[in-house]
Formats: sequence, structure tokens, C-alpha cells
Amino acid sequence: MITINSSLVPSDLMPGIRTLWEVSAGKILSIDAAEVPGSATPVFTVGGRYTAMGWTEWTQGFVYGSAILQFDATGDEKFLKIGRERTRTRMAHHITHTGVHDHGFNNVSTYGNLLRLMVEGRIPHDAWEKDFYELALKCTGAVQAARWSRTASDGGYIYSFNGPHSLFADTIRSLRALSVSHRLGHVLMGEKDVKISLLGRLLDHARTTANFAVFYGEGRDAYDIRGRVAHESIFNTNDGNFRCPNSQQGFSPFTTWTRGLAWIMAGYAEQLEWIATLPDSDLAPFGGRDAIEAMLLRPALASCDFYIGHTPTDGIPYWDTGAPELHRIADYLDRPAQIENDFEPVDSSAAAIAAQGLLRLGHYLKAKGSNDGDRYWQAGLTVAKTVLSEPYLSTDPHHQGLILHSIYHRPNGWDHIPAGSKIPLGESSMWGDYHARELALQIQRLAENKPYLTFFGGV
Repeated sequence: MITINSSLVPSDLMPGIRTLWEVSAGKILSIDAAEVPGSATPVFTVGGRYTAMGWTEWTQGFVYGSAILQFDATGDEKFLKIGRERTRTRMAHHITHTGVHDHGFNNVSTYGNLLRLMVEGRIPHDAWEKDFYELALKCTGAVQAARWSRTASDGGYIYSFNGPHSLFADTIRSLRALSVSHRLGHVLMGEKDVKISLLGRLLDHARTTANFAVFYGEGRDAYDIRGRVAHESIFNTNDGNFRCPNSQQGFSPFTTWTRGLAWIMAGYAEQLEWIATLPDSDLAPFGGRDAIEAMLLRPALASCDFYIGHTPTDGIPYWDTGAPELHRIADYLDRPAQIENDFEPVDSSAAAIAAQGLLRLGHYLKAKGSNDGDRYWQAGLTVAKTVLSEPYLSTDPHHQGLILHSIYHRPNGWDHIPAGSKIPLGESSMWGDYHARELALQIQRLAENKPYLTFFGGV
């Protein structure tokens, strides 16, 4: 269980965050210099160098979004130039990519961050440039929403790249695309010019995910523990009925892959923050504010509680809470995560995402006047302090990764195992590095009394 430091405040983390931005700069420049336009996107490191091995090009927005965040945090305009130019010249195909569920990852991290900076007055206002970003964001939300499968209960979900039968837990975090597109006044046009609400599809997907990917300790199966998350939910496409849980990157359908858990934590928490900004008139056709917020809050609370209770004391999880050799690591939940062991690896990328979920849930609850908000807020700062510091923060200028000890796909054996080790360790991932930068920027803005960071700040 995480040992929550109740005395931490955002300014306490600033020494480590300053170091993070200092080392981050050289890593972004190194990756940019090595990238060949049109080549496969960097995904994770092997021996400290970013390489590509993926199912889809789902990490390219994190590459260029990282440069944009670097500018946001430091004001160094060479990173704005990289982020802006690479977005303009290399990201267009992601807007209309009909084969993936990752639009929020790729396009909100790039076009969305650039629009936010313009709205905040951080970059000069240009009407045509602003329209360009807004058009990209309108389109990406509609394209993602078109990947639609219906369920037997008249709901539905955005299906994963596995096909129409497959709902991934990851997609809750990628609902960012539908959020900003809706906020910009866009809809998905269907047959006979039917206008399909992006907010409606967002809420249906969030509800389906909450009902089938997250468990609540109500006896749904023999392994129904409150807050446990299934990476994939499988549906019968003939009649829309749920068939079974599954896992692509976790150990099993009945254990919790911790990065999938983290996507749930962060995705629901930030949607709660976004829904709170919408007028009641937007929400009334879908059941009203109280019902919608209750639907989103239930999985947010359950998943965050599970993370706190099933993670080592320092806030860094092992890659799956049911990994088969965990029992061989003595007292693994009652001491800091053991990076170097002979049995199961940790996953720092899950921590970087989960910390944001804890902070955002705490922020939302505190804004609602709930005393419970402090617990999640302090847990988020506790996790952030660990993951944004050594030995997780990479200060080696020759290592292109920013956050060490990330795991990509343990079952497939894609992660690098260094000489002398029995498990993967010492490597980084593009999603882990991006979300660590996003987390650091969020805390930095709090420490400096600057505007609270949200994905929807530009709309």
C-alpha cells in the first residue's frame, strides 16, 4: 500500500522538476535529430536509444507533444518551433486515421496543446493558425467517434484496433478527442445527414467501460475486487452482448495490468473535470449532471482506491498486480518497489499516468467540497515525487529516455532485458516520458500559481 505523504505541497517537488526539464531538453533534441521523416515512430528504448516496435503509430503525438510541453514549461522557443513544425508537416494523417482508437493521444497532445498555448496568450494569436488547430481537433473527434459498436443495452463503445468486438481500457484517456471536438461545436454526420452527438458517444463509451472494464466487488466473477480493471472487454458483435474480459498486455483477463488501471484513473478523473465546465443544457439530454457525474465518479474512485491499496509504498507499481512471480518478492507491497529483482518488473509509465489521475480526482473532489479530495491529492503528489526523481528520472545525457523502468508488452517479450538481469529494466517509453512531462507541468503550474493545466484549456 502506498505510504501517503500528507505534508507534501507542489513546491516541494520543484527541485526535481527543474532537473527534469534540464535533462529533458537534450533528450528531445536527440530524438528529433535521429528521426527520419516517414519512418516508424519511436516507441520505447533499447539500450538507451529510442526504437520502433508497435501495433500502430500511436506514439507520434507524444514525440512532438513533448517538445510543446518543454516550451510551455521553460519558454525555450526552439522547442515550440520543433513541436509546431513537426505537427504541421507530419501529423495530418493521424487526424483522419480510421484504423485506431488513439486520436486523443496523437492529436490532443499536438494540435490541442498548440491551441491551448495560443488561447493562453503564450504564443502569438493568428486567426488562420487557430482555425487550423481547431479544424484538426474537430475532425479527430468525429473520426474517432465513427469507430462505433453498439451494445445490447442500446449503448456502445469506440472499438479498439483489434476490431468491432473489442473495447480497450486505454480509450477512456483518448476520449479527450471527442471532448474538445464537442466543445468546438462539432458533430459526427451520419447517414441521411443525421447529426450524431460526440458528447453522447463519449458518455456511452465511458458508461460501457465503467460497467464492463472496471470491477466493484459485487461478485461479477470469482476475481471481482473493487477497482480491479480488465484491459480488454469482448462483445458479441451479432447481438451486442458482453462475453468476457480479456487482456492484450496484462498477465491475464483476471488480473490487473497496471498501465490499463492508470488509463482508467486518469481518463475518468479528467472527464469529471471537463464535465464540470459544461452547461446543464448540454448534459440534460443524456440524463443530467448528477447522473453523469455519478457514473464517471464511481470508476474513478474504485480504480484510484485499488491503485493506492495494491501498489508498493513509494507509489511505483509492478507491471501487473497479479503477475505470476510477485509472490516471490518478499513483502512487495510493504516496501518501495524493487527495481532490481529476479522475478517481475516495475512499470514507471503506469505511475506517471496514475499520479495525474490521483491529482485530478483530488482536485475535482476538493472543488466539490469533499474531504476525501485531500487523500487522493496527497497520494498523487507522493507518487509524482517518486517517479519524477532518480532512480526513475534519467539524468544520463546518452540515454534518450526521460523516465526509466517502463514496460511496454511483457507477454510478447518486447521489453529489453539488459545483460546480468532476469527482467526488463532501465528503459523508457514515449508515453511514459510524455505523461511524466505533462505531470511535471501540471505540478509546476500549481507551484507557480499559474493556470491549472487541463487538456481542454484551449477550448
